[in-house]
Amino acid sequence: MNGVNALAAVVRSGGFAAAARSLNVSQPGVSRAVARLEARVGVRLLERTTRSVSLTDEGRRFYETIGPALTALEDAASSLAEGKVTVRGRLRVNIDPYFSQLILGPQLSGFMKEYPELKVDLITRESLGDLVADGYDLGIRFCDPRPSSLVGRRLLDSRILTVASPSYLKKHGHPSHPQELTVNKQHRMIDFRDPETGRAFEWVFRKGRKEIKIETESQLLLTDVATMHAVCLAGYGIAQVLDLGVEAYLASGRLVSLFPDWQDERFPLYAFYPSRQYLPPKTRAFLEFLYSTVLASHLNTSGGRSETATRATSKSYRSKAQESDE
Repeated sequence: MNGVNALAAVVRSGGFAAAARSLNVSQPGVSRAVARLEARVGVRLLERTTRSVSLTDEGRRFYETIGPALTALEDAASSLAEGKVTVRGRLRVNIDPYFSQLILGPQLSGFMKEYPELKVDLITRESLGDLVADGYDLGIRFCDPRPSSLVGRRLLDSRILTVASPSYLKKHGHPSHPQELTVNKQHRMIDFRDPETGRAFEWVFRKGRKEIKIETESQLLLTDVATMHAVCLAGYGIAQVLDLGVEAYLASGRLVSLFPDWQDERFPLYAFYPSRQYLPPKTRAFLEFLYSTVLASHLNTSGGRSETATRATSKSYRSKAQESDE
């Protein structure tokens, strides 16, 4: 018997006797398999008493490492046995609050109806944190990826727009160039805090190969996008926002894009998941839903892309999601 499978059965069932029943083998057989595994790795993985069995610190770290791989293998074996992919179990997603509220939430019911055997935990957090240690299957985050062991897939790029309300512009004037924001001290900027660094995001303007960076020295620093929108709409100051979610404000004239010639700065939305060769069906299904349903809809409405182009991109993405991760 495989010692890794025996250890996993003991952990999941809470003891050797229950593990033996789940594996349909003898209890001594399970005990010997775990003992051989401990001898092979050179550490004690389980603390055994007459009343209970628990993981040692080393055993817990070992199990956290093998757990995702075992789940993936079980999903793969189940799919082969059934002749199709069954999306089930529990999917835990660490997700950006703004994306969850604005883009994902309104369309989530369709995904849940399509996969009735799947339970989904959507946890909104400011930062990605330690995806594996915190027990997440997937992370959805607006960010520039940093070096890590995680697999990162770019879902889309959102343009950065510099906006203000008509009431603000009536009172303070309409700047004609980004550099006027620092030269002319009459303008008020609204900063947004980078959850990874704790500092305000840098204001960057791009037009082709030209780039301008400015120091805002803002009086107001925010951590919530909805609040930033509200403050800007109320006429307090100028903000840099993602075009994702402000389309209606721009179309109605409640917000004005100040520098339409300087809109080449973009910010990516990424999906992150633990690096392993087999992507579980539940994770793949959610990624396909994000791209083909939620994000494709945004690309069609705000990016000017044709339906045919969006379908082609979606098909390409699904094909990539089925490939083994490097």
